[in-house]
Amino acid sequence: MYDAHNHLADARFGEAQAALLMTCLSAGVTRMVVNGTCESDWPQVLALAQKFPAVLIHFLDAVPSAIGEIGLDRWKPALPYEGQEDVFVAHLRLAAERNLPVSIHCLQAWGRLLELLQAGPLPRRGFLLHSYGGPAELVPPLAKLGAYFSFPGYYAQESKARQRDTFRQIPLDRLLIETDAPDQRPPDALIRFPLTDTVTGQPLNHPANLGAIYDYAAELRGLPPATFAAQVEQNFLRLFADL
Repeated sequence: MYDAHNHLADARFGEAQAALLMTCLSAGVTRMVVNGTCESDWPQVLALAQKFPAVLIHFLDAVPSAIGEIGLDRWKPALPYEGQEDVFVAHLRLAAERNLPVSIHCLQAWGRLLELLQAGPLPRRGFLLHSYGGPAELVPPLAKLGAYFSFPGYYAQESKARQRDTFRQIPLDRLLIETDAPDQRPPDALIRFPLTDTVTGQPLNHPANLGAIYDYAAELRGLPPATFAAQVEQNFLRLFADL
């Protein structure tokens, strides 16, 4: 199984990443895409970028990398929208120049996102729309541009019927599955690996819950689990080839 989007470096995991990974491996998780990062890192990253303009390029050269997550967000109340498009386009251009996969976050800005993607440039291999929550009518034009659409376990919540209906309409060769761990915790019925934040006591999403999300998504699409998993594997390896 392949986790298209998580945040394994999140501080809420404490220093338990090694144990989490061992559990994931034993649960059948083959590969995962770990996205950076958290707001507390931004001042240090900004300082490095100002002092060493090639820092980002250096790390892209040093290790196999995707870009992300990047995107547009008009939902978070305290997050100004001004400047988001400039940053998004700059990162998108970098992904296109290097033909790197890019993981895109979007909330309440789907029409504008489509316009920016249509304006390009885009990586030839395509791009991931993490936890796709946009309207079903945008799936065909986005897929035509090279989009892959990942489904999180959180969409199994009763309140997410619209997202599930959209998921049923996504082309099979464009589907991916994600945990978004430690966030987007699935319903209790899908939790195979309970996890709690030792500081706050709040429940977290364990990345090894990926298997339950696979099973749920396969049933949603009316496919045998093995058939569905094989399709997701093809899609993941196509987008993240050579990384």
